[in-house]
Amino acid sequence: MSITSNLLDPTFKTSLACVANAIRGLAMDAVQQAGSGHAGTPMGCAEIVAYLYGCFLKYNPHNTHWINRDRFILSAGHASLVQYSCLHFAGILSMEELKKFRQMNSLTPSHPQYRTTPGVEATTGLDGQGIAYGVGQAFGIKLLAARFNQAYFPIFDGKVVVLAGDGCLMEGVSHEVCSLAGHWKLDNFILVYDRNKTSLDGLVSESTSEDTRKRYEAYGWDVHEINGHDFDELHEVFSRLRQEQSKPILIIADTIIGRGAPTKAGSYLIHSEPVGQEERAQAKQNLGLSEVEFYVPKLVYDFFTQNLEANWESQWKEGFEKWKTIYPDLYSEFEKMSPNWLPEGLEKELLQIHLPNPISGRKASGCVLNYLGDRLPGLYGGSADLARSDMTHMHQHAVISSTQLTGRNIKYGVREFGMAGIAIGLSQTEMIRPFIGTFLAFSDYMLSPIRMAAMMGLPIVYQLTHDSIFIGQDGPTHQPIEQLAHLRAIPGLQVIRPADANEVEMAWLAALKYPGPTALVLSRQDLPLCSGTNQPFEEGVGRGAYIVKECSKKPDVTLIGTGSEVYLVLLVAKILEEEGYSVRVVSMPSWDLFEKQSEVYRASVLGEPSSLRVSIEAGSEMGWHKYILNGKTISLKTFGKSALPGDLREEFGFTVEKIVPLIRSHL
Repeated sequence: MSITSNLLDPTFKTSLACVANAIRGLAMDAVQQAGSGHAGTPMGCAEIVAYLYGCFLKYNPHNTHWINRDRFILSAGHASLVQYSCLHFAGILSMEELKKFRQMNSLTPSHPQYRTTPGVEATTGLDGQGIAYGVGQAFGIKLLAARFNQAYFPIFDGKVVVLAGDGCLMEGVSHEVCSLAGHWKLDNFILVYDRNKTSLDGLVSESTSEDTRKRYEAYGWDVHEINGHDFDELHEVFSRLRQEQSKPILIIADTIIGRGAPTKAGSYLIHSEPVGQEERAQAKQNLGLSEVEFYVPKLVYDFFTQNLEANWESQWKEGFEKWKTIYPDLYSEFEKMSPNWLPEGLEKELLQIHLPNPISGRKASGCVLNYLGDRLPGLYGGSADLARSDMTHMHQHAVISSTQLTGRNIKYGVREFGMAGIAIGLSQTEMIRPFIGTFLAFSDYMLSPIRMAAMMGLPIVYQLTHDSIFIGQDGPTHQPIEQLAHLRAIPGLQVIRPADANEVEMAWLAALKYPGPTALVLSRQDLPLCSGTNQPFEEGVGRGAYIVKECSKKPDVTLIGTGSEVYLVLLVAKILEEEGYSVRVVSMPSWDLFEKQSEVYRASVLGEPSSLRVSIEAGSEMGWHKYILNGKTISLKTFGKSALPGDLREEFGFTVEKIVPLIRSHL
């Protein structure tokens, strides 16, 4: 139903109330059948979501990927049944899937999952992060609108609505991203706060006493407080937001968790437990619901059939076709915004970029990034206040602000967690390919959203610089040790640590070819070109590991290095060969890419298991024994120190003079 009045028809309100109660019935039944889950919050916020799906949101149930749809994100992901119910009413999810709630391979997992359930815009469940994704999606829509919208042709004008709970607003990430949303004046972002005053362990008042309204007003938001069970109050606020919104909106909606349950309503005890057979039967009687499990009144289906504006997309398409004809150059650019689009011959172009020798990994990557900024129209990104250090600024493009949305550089401020969450939302526009940067040691702040990006398969590039203790005098707080091992442990995250400028160029190609997220791990210090790294993608970095120096006979030892240590490995090999040993040198920039190679290829690179293998990497040894077997790791087992890089090499044993005798003793 399109909103044309700030008054709701009484019959319409009656139908919405029926929808809300149907949600409550399905939530109780699904949780009872699964034996676990969260019925309380869906029962509490049923009116809010019934109103959104039945009245406010602009979407097409027959095409959940329509690019100009409104987007609903359930940051309070434990309340998934409230969304699943409405997706069912709209004809997007079947009743059979509702009955399989929390079961293996169903479309109704415990928490909403992106690309699992049609109509779900993000994988949520970790409190607060759904807000970050929503801010990123709203920001991305604003950027796309500034780029493609023309007078009378609003290609992008969708709203993003996030439903969050008390826990979401407690998490620090909500502060980071909501501060940015206010700074950017996102007039297409609506955050609905389901204030039921409970959390899993008890009352929110036991841990929180802040004034949420003042907090958000300080961010530069407009704030409304309503009764979340009152459709008139919901409509009074939402009916104005299509035309009158000028900044982000927080709607504080007071609700009763478990509304309708005779003894547990308003209690935290209903937060994460089944309602119970007797309580459920009494609740259904109180709400006027059928005792039949998973029963939905015909009125509910009829309501959605009659009031869903299925022609939203068809109306938009008419304008879009005219826009394509009038603005062919813009349309050509529009088509190239797909994350899957790459220019023909990009590998050859990257190999021809002239970079100084030596050059740090971060500077080499910055040069490649600036080249790609002209070739890839969908590339947007920035840094957590470190662009001058992590080299994530595209010099040919402007910095984005609330009044300058046609730039492509984003200043996130010192907000690593929020930045990584917003990057997820930008990627979920499916037209923007984001990159973000910080120091490798600071990636700890981003691990949760990096993990979520990997889970959702989103093509985000993380430019992580200052990759080892050899950054020097910044000291152990800034010197990464375990971070590389942690990133490698995340399923689906492609981690690449290039040895020199040649590998940096091909690492970017690997990132752009990969449908999921990639971490580029880059040095602060200058690195000389290594012999053997000037290889085509499919023979070098694309393999994950490859031989950069072969020996003429069976190797006595295979030395494996990554990043800045590859050049050191080559120096060590030279000395050992002068002593009469046969040495093979392998550069292994990416374990992930190497694991995708055939067993025959992997064996040809690593050599026979009986021969000595030695890994040399200035980080944790964790994971290396998979490749070196009973060989030797030259790694770090302690934190670093504040000192000059040369002194650190000497102290921690990363010199030719210290490594050669160590290897010799094992031969």
